[in-house]
Amino acid sequence: VEDKIATITINNPPVNALSRRVMEELDKTFGELGEAKVVVITGAGSFFSAGADIKELSGITSLEEAERFSLWYNDTLRRLETSERPIIAAINGHCLGGGLELAMACHFRLASEAARLGHPEINLGIIPGAGGTQRLPRLVGRAKAVEMLLTGEPLSAQEARACGLVNHVTKQELLLEEVNFLAKRLCAKPAAAVSLILEALEGMAMSLEEALALEARLFGHAFTTEDSKEGLKAFLEKRTPHFKDR
Repeated sequence: VEDKIATITINNPPVNALSRRVMEELDKTFGELGEAKVVVITGAGSFFSAGADIKELSGITSLEEAERFSLWYNDTLRRLETSERPIIAAINGHCLGGGLELAMACHFRLASEAARLGHPEINLGIIPGAGGTQRLPRLVGRAKAVEMLLTGEPLSAQEARACGLVNHVTKQELLLEEVNFLAKRLCAKPAAAVSLILEALEGMAMSLEEALALEARLFGHAFTTEDSKEGLKAFLEKRTPHFKDR
């Protein structure tokens, strides 16, 4: 953690497989970030993550065991997805299967030109089990998601940008610089408003009426913060606001 930006690096050579141990460590680490306002998740070496540990998957012997594994994995990713702190996936290389499911649970995805993103599970005779069939169509649309899931072919970083799977693509050597620039911009925003916006976005899974009621309630909460008073006052006084995350 530095300057309120927490950087978590997946380091499980050679392809940063998301084994149970790695996912448990990720979950534990995420709960120990203290005063960090923004979280960055990236991979060591030339991979973001090539997905779940295939040796572990091959050891699953029953329907019940597979379902428990999927639910556990999903619980871990939902804790990230519903975080009150923005999470940026810095996709430095191949981002496949469970690795893409992890990236899609983040709020931002920035990719290097070398990145490849996809769901190759079909080639193993299985399907995504940690949100791939649900988050992918929400991000890229049903038609593109069906194509990716049924062919198993990965997208280039530019193709992923074109269909909305990633926010920005940059040169490999500039990726962390671009990620840090975004993280610093987010750190400058009032923490309460950031967390309320992230919570409001959960309304996408609700009916419009329920989502609007959620937004109204959170809009009300925003006006109880000191930063809302400061932001409105600064606008009227034509000056830069000085937020204190209160």
